[in-house]
Amino acid sequence: MKVHYIDVGQADATLIEYNQGDEAFAVLIDTGDWSSTEVVSYLQAHNITDIDIVAITHPHADHIGQLDKIIRTFDVSEVWMNGETTNSQVFTSALAAIEDNNVDYYEPEVGDVFDIGPLEVAVLHPKSLSGDTNNNSIAIRLQYGEISFLFTGDSEEEAESEMLSSGANLKADILQVGHHGSKTSTTDSFLKAVQPDIAIYSASVDNQYGHPHIETINRLEKSGVLVYGTDIHGTVIVETDGKTFSVHTNNQGTIKHTPPEVETEVVPTPEPKNETQPVSSASCVNINSASEVEVQRIIHIGPARSQDLIQLRPYQSVDDLSKIKGIGPARITDILTQGIACIGG
Repeated sequence: MKVHYIDVGQADATLIEYNQGDEAFAVLIDTGDWSSTEVVSYLQAHNITDIDIVAITHPHADHIGQLDKIIRTFDVSEVWMNGETTNSQVFTSALAAIEDNNVDYYEPEVGDVFDIGPLEVAVLHPKSLSGDTNNNSIAIRLQYGEISFLFTGDSEEEAESEMLSSGANLKADILQVGHHGSKTSTTDSFLKAVQPDIAIYSASVDNQYGHPHIETINRLEKSGVLVYGTDIHGTVIVETDGKTFSVHTNNQGTIKHTPPEVETEVVPTPEPKNETQPVSSASCVNINSASEVEVQRIIHIGPARSQDLIQLRPYQSVDDLSKIKGIGPARITDILTQGIACIGG
């Protein structure tokens, strides 16, 4: 079996491919970002034509992004989602593709266990949906022979605590690091339960969120975990025969970490970064690509609405900002009058 942690920038997509006799299986966990076709191209390059299951951990655009393109390009048997909805164009397009192509749709429940050929898939989370999209992420544990893998989407401490309290088997040889390596995930108690040998995160080089956070890398290394990241190593492939496993990377590199003796010297650095972060243009804030800090230059877009703006991407016009809760016609007029919000530029 090969597990491909695909380098899709600041997004997530993992391909699992394996055989049982002459029968080939393919499972895809998340589908990359809406603004590219990298996952489609990767699957084509690896001669994938049929996909048994596409599991979407949650409906953020960097996880569900290319689902519609994948469904229209490959023979997809079934799509899993957690049942949470959003009014983003990416989500709407994904649902349309599912319906138009007669793809089976399923919302897995905690405790579900599936045997897909020689692969066992156990659903660990969520038991119910909360108001937090990241913590609603589907978490699944894969068992292939004696080797196990854990995927938690963008789950943070709240979801990890729920999994710990459930008493489920979280032990895994390979951990996909939650939420792109954010410090809000991969807590010490969660790591103690999982006990991974290696951990792999997906993030883009010099991304606006600072992923992976130093705190997460330090926790992993303190636990004796060997860490790989797509920003450093490119696509990471774990290959296993069910007894042992090996790791192959596109690039060689070293994950940055902070030795304990210099931690106090690193703490102040995030603040000046935020203060000097460049904006996308002196006169234009691209609502499809600008950072959370940049979009707050737009009138009526504060910290809360900036998160909504990013989650609801993409936009076809500035008028589409009306999808954001609290942005009505009068505020759209103010935004248009201000004149800095744009598409492209």
